[in-house]
Amino acid sequence: MSPYASYFLESLILLAGVCALAVLVIVGGKKLGLGKPHGPLALRGHLPLDARRAVYLVQVGEQLLVVGASESGLTKLGEVPTSAVTDGPIAKSPSFRDRLTARNDKDSQTTSDEENV
Repeated sequence: MSPYASYFLESLILLAGVCALAVLVIVGGKKLGLGKPHGPLALRGHLPLDARRAVYLVQVGEQLLVVGASESGLTKLGEVPTSAVTDGPIAKSPSFRDRLTARNDKDSQTTSDEENV
């Protein structure tokens, strides 16, 4: 076997070993409960404003805080009564695909109406 082939094979085996170790660490961490929330803190909502700014709705015990996040850090914007927030499904705004389909349908109806005149 040439030196390049043995070097490539050795590198490939080492890479497979590192990947296997990473998978074991991730699976073991999940089984131990790493990354799961602990305590009275819960994220209730998230509204991204742009790439670097967002508004979060955070529940701390019985308080519901509105927190703004930006490049400069986190800022408490205010508090919301817990009764004002529902846990039910929130109406989603239509997706870009839905809007584009509706626009195309509207344009095709307008075109057919103009042809009939």
